[in-house]
Amino acid sequence: MATDKKPSRAEVESAIKTLIRWTGDDPSRDGLKDTPGRVARAYQEFFKGYNDDPEAILKKTFEEIEGYDEMIVLRGIRFESHCEHHMAPIVGRAWVAYIPKGRVVGISKLARVVDAFAKRLQIQEKMTAQIANTVDAVLRPDGVGVVIKAEHHCMTTRGVHKHGTDMVTSRMLGVFRDNAMTRQEFLAMVTDDLERGS
Repeated sequence: MATDKKPSRAEVESAIKTLIRWTGDDPSRDGLKDTPGRVARAYQEFFKGYNDDPEAILKKTFEEIEGYDEMIVLRGIRFESHCEHHMAPIVGRAWVAYIPKGRVVGISKLARVVDAFAKRLQIQEKMTAQIANTVDAVLRPDGVGVVIKAEHHCMTTRGVHKHGTDMVTSRMLGVFRDNAMTRQEFLAMVTDDLERGS
């Protein structure tokens, strides 16, 4: 992460005004005069993941699980991110699975981990690995599986303009990597969701 001093709000709004001028428009006209402030606030929301600690999100776990040791899958977690190459939106869904070893985490925490990484400048491959690696490092389960399917606006709304194209990435750890039946059980759930358009 950058170690430079964080720019002030005034500096950010000034930069946005410069971008507006660069497009050929006038940032002082009525329709645009409040835009720099709105864009700055939007960017605070888009990139709020830099303020989150994904490992801390997963720290509170529950051990009273009556020996439950089967797969847990949170399916179709919608997220919005931005690619680090063009700052264009990445919109998609994530499937996060793990096989617990004595403790589980609240399901909302898995969704929050996805958001913590999505709300940063990203590439999908790295985000997929970050989610899986964090769940694995904190929960120490028997295995973790993560699949992400997303549309990248850097290639659908600019560049090659390939509308309707999406990318799928996966990261399998532990038994999801080593046991073909476990991996297939998880991927069958993902495939079923994708075929139904989830």
